Amino acid sequence: MKILIVGAGGTLGRAVAAELGQRHEIIRAGRASGDVQVDLRDSKSIEAMYAKVGELDAVVCTAGKVPFAPLGELTEEKYLDGLNDKLLGQVRLVQAGMDKLRDEGSFTLITGILTEQPILAGACASMANGAVEAYARAAAIELPRGLRINVVSPTVLVESMEGYGPFFRGFEPVPAARAALAFSRSVEGLQTGQVYKIW
Repeated sequence: MKILIVGAGGTLGRAVAAELGQRHEIIRAGRASGDVQVDLRDSKSIEAMYAKVGELDAVVCTAGKVPFAPLGELTEEKYLDGLNDKLLGQVRLVQAGMDKLRDEGSFTLITGILTEQPILAGACASMANGAVEAYARAAAIELPRGLRINVVSPTVLVESMEGYGPFFRGFEPVPAARAALAFSRSVEGLQTGQVYKIW
């Protein structure tokens, strides 16, 4: 398969590329690195990326930024920044990519444990994650030509504990390589409308 990985330069993206790259052709996309550059906040950037890479069998997203701040400090602007990136960015990938995927191709999006297990300063992340999962379930019943869509929802990664550890006290981290297996399950399997929880 020919697979586009958006966010391939990140910790999880590298692990997903290593996992899927054993069996498939990988095109790496990132905001400032990779085979092609893309800004999830910009529809034209996403369209230009798709035009450059051509037809695909799968699109995987491991990217999406949200602000972490106490509830009282989350201004409307901060909420909008997070939603524009992690939520609408992934929606844009699907909407613009439907015509770029071959029949029976797939989208795999990213959320996280905060959808169901919130933390202090994580309200925007929880909100964006929940919305992405709801969107994927709804899109799954409407996608044409046998296209599929799933979500991977990992807990905090072992490799990210140095920076995120203070926010995730009591959570058991997982290695990025373990989370990457769920992306293989989504891309190479047959299910759609699923949320694969790696907790």
